Amino acid sequence: MAFYWPLLAALVFGYLLGSIPFGLLLTRAAGLGDVRKIGSGNIGATNVLRTGNKGLAAATLVLDALKGAAAVLIATRWGADLGLLAGFGAFLGHVFPVWLRFRGGKGVATYLGVLAAFSWQVGLIFAAVWLIVAIATRYSSLSALMATLAAPLAMWFGYGSGDRAVLLAVMTLLVFYKHRANISRLMAGTESRIGSAK
Repeated sequence: MAFYWPLLAALVFGYLLGSIPFGLLLTRAAGLGDVRKIGSGNIGATNVLRTGNKGLAAATLVLDALKGAAAVLIATRWGADLGLLAGFGAFLGHVFPVWLRFRGGKGVATYLGVLAAFSWQVGLIFAAVWLIVAIATRYSSLSALMATLAAPLAMWFGYGSGDRAVLLAVMTLLVFYKHRANISRLMAGTESRIGSAK
């Protein structure tokens, strides 16, 4: 039983770190109100951008990614398995934060932070796929979905880490779940594009 305590501690540590709602905190601190009441109602960088403040959106993106990376890097000092669990915990914390009644972001930036801590090479692949799709379509949601599909495949086939690839695949499924409304709008042709105020 004692063996499981470090694993649980890593998961909880990651969850608490990941549950910090930077998008909400930054917009409130800037006097822009509750970001959940505009656009998609999301606390992530894409919705923060709808406030018109690009600096806050960029800061949200960076901080949401950093909390995922930090969880992995700190916990990995005590073991690779702990790093995996802490990273997953950070992702879950962002998507289902206890402080916001488990209604958090869609997890893309935190996913990227966890991924970059696992492998900077696969992190670059993720970023490249996101950028290419974004330039071609101007759909942030589609860019995120394609990037999160590419990441576990790149991890599995290119960098030989089965455990990390499986974890990323689970996270990808959760990203798709959180984007289910976006997927419906993409199929209907009504999804808002990058730069839209809607």
